[in-house]
Amino acid sequence: MPLLVDGQRVRLPRSAAELVRAHPLLEERARLLRGQSVQQVGPQGLLYVQQRELAVTSPKDGSISILGSDDATTCHIVVLRHTGNGATCLTHCDGSDTKAEVPLIMSSIKSFSEHAECGRLEVHLVGGFSDDRQLSQKLTHQLLKLNDREENENHFPIIYGIAVNIKTAEIYRASFQDRGPEEQLRAARALAGGPMISIYDAKTEQLRIGPCSWTPFPHVDFWLQQDDKQILEHLSTSPLAEPPHFVEHIRSTLMFLKKFPSPENILFPGNKALLYKKNKDGLWEKISSPGS
Repeated sequence: MPLLVDGQRVRLPRSAAELVRAHPLLEERARLLRGQSVQQVGPQGLLYVQQRELAVTSPKDGSISILGSDDATTCHIVVLRHTGNGATCLTHCDGSDTKAEVPLIMSSIKSFSEHAECGRLEVHLVGGFSDDRQLSQKLTHQLLKLNDREENENHFPIIYGIAVNIKTAEIYRASFQDRGPEEQLRAARALAGGPMISIYDAKTEQLRIGPCSWTPFPHVDFWLQQDDKQILEHLSTSPLAEPPHFVEHIRSTLMFLKKFPSPENILFPGNKALLYKKNKDGLWEKISSPGS
């Protein structure tokens, strides 16, 4: 199967390392991204994508101008963009079901590109490092050295998060204070084992959450009683490399799962989705579900 790299049709490489050797510009671009300073992205015009979520939109979107995600250690953030019409998909993958997720990602971007007269698909992959448990390697193999740094014989990712500007196609290192709306609910769905889902409808410019369900989280009280070290060791794929807020985030998510062991009727009255839309200030605002 042929592959397009910088607009040129090439033979599909046997490995990611072979691709980099054949096209050194890819490695140079990775170095440029790695060398950037991290930009703090505000909530205006931002659609933040959490783990096991994807969102796709285009430059025609009047509400969203930035897609972004962070806190990726062994996870990978994937950006897929159609050069003809600028349709862009960003997703945060953790390797839980890649075989099912790839077709979902591809179909989401193709639905925006069916009538594009020209253009190609570009993919950008950020994340992973040489973690002790070798989890990242399953996703990117020898490309990991591009996002790996070593400190006191421990390995850490260089880039934890990125943003993509839908209008200009610029991709840059980023971090985010605002990860909403419904940050805890969305995090709980992922921690409880929910599959990859699309969270945004670009036609209506609405973010849609649920309805979703989960079974009570096993031994939730036990985990809430554990100290920071135990939570890092057992609930992280990369204990030494997690950002400072990881344990606090996990604790708050576990508390949410304890409070809502069966969320269907409580969090989603009438089994209806929670809908949000950007207001005139560029911030998310909850709107009524259809028929409510």
